[in-house]
Amino acid sequence: MRMGRTRRTGRAGERRAATVAVSAAFTVLAVVAFAAVGCGGPAGGSPAPPGTSAPAPGSSGARGTAAGGRQPLATIKGTGGVVVTIDSATRDPGGFVTVTGQVRNTGTEPFTGTSAWRGDEEELQKNGGSLAGATLVDTLGRKRYYVLRDTEGRCLCTTGLDVIRAGASLPVYAQFPAPPATTTQVDFDLPTLPPASIVLGR
Repeated sequence: MRMGRTRRTGRAGERRAATVAVSAAFTVLAVVAFAAVGCGGPAGGSPAPPGTSAPAPGSSGARGTAAGGRQPLATIKGTGGVVVTIDSATRDPGGFVTVTGQVRNTGTEPFTGTSAWRGDEEELQKNGGSLAGATLVDTLGRKRYYVLRDTEGRCLCTTGLDVIRAGASLPVYAQFPAPPATTTQVDFDLPTLPPASIVLGR
């Protein structure tokens, strides 16, 4: 009788041990499966959609824009390698339009043709190499707007452009009376250079 009890006790212990072992095995599998799901996508987020990839190291993840943040309104090429770029033509609260841009000499020799840019008016000759002769032309309204000037004939524009060295790039500006609010496009005209159509308000 004692031996039979010992056998039954031993078999019951074996069954309990087997149950514990199976339970432990399921626990380990559950932990491994959870870890695999947690590592399936990018850190800190859900898996990337099919057909996409993470940005390369050092990249911003978005394409940048051109230098200066936007394209120029117009690029005007003249003789001798001179290039005038119009970057903006903004209406000011005082009823003016301010045109800004760059003058570059892409040639190999100094550019001295800026004396013609001051215009033919006798009053403007004192401005030397400048944008004093620039105008805005409203072709639809049939009006031409000249660079603003003070009572002494000094233009509200860039001066000191008598000589532009080869490879040099200089910022320039000119202020004009503002056309009517309904006018959104004008021609920028600088003597000796072809006119360029620009959009106001940028």
